[in-house]
Amino acid sequence: MAQGGTFIHEPDPDFPGWHSWRLDDGSRFNSQGLGRMIIRREGERGARVRLVEPETRHSNLHGNVHGGVTLALIDVAMFAAIYTVLGADAAGSVTLDLHNQFIGAGRVGEPLDVVCEVMKETRRLVFLRGTVEQDEHLVSSFVGTLRKPSAR
Repeated sequence: MAQGGTFIHEPDPDFPGWHSWRLDDGSRFNSQGLGRMIIRREGERGARVRLVEPETRHSNLHGNVHGGVTLALIDVAMFAAIYTVLGADAAGSVTLDLHNQFIGAGRVGEPLDVVCEVMKETRRLVFLRGTVEQDEHLVSSFVGTLRKPSAR
């Protein structure tokens, strides 16, 4: 089992070619607020993070995935992407900004994917962009910046 700080990233036996993405402390937000997530590398600079099954608890009054859940998933996916693509320890990094544009509604009961690309890395910052998708359906588009942890 590979551990990067408090993140557990290991081959997922239920999804060949994918790895788990979870915290070793199941009482934290990622586990309690989002649920089961998996990740795989895509290309040189990309990663796909999947919320395996959005549930009713993730829905709004219209029965779609709540926008706050989508934003939280994007935030987690950016950290997972820097771990997967750059090999950087995501623990201790912070989100500086996240700009999102909702394009469509996410559906409950179907896997929800964040396709995230690392655009540039500097000494202190990582710039990312991506989309949230369900099959061929586009849910949102985003750009974000993470600050890497300070050397102590």
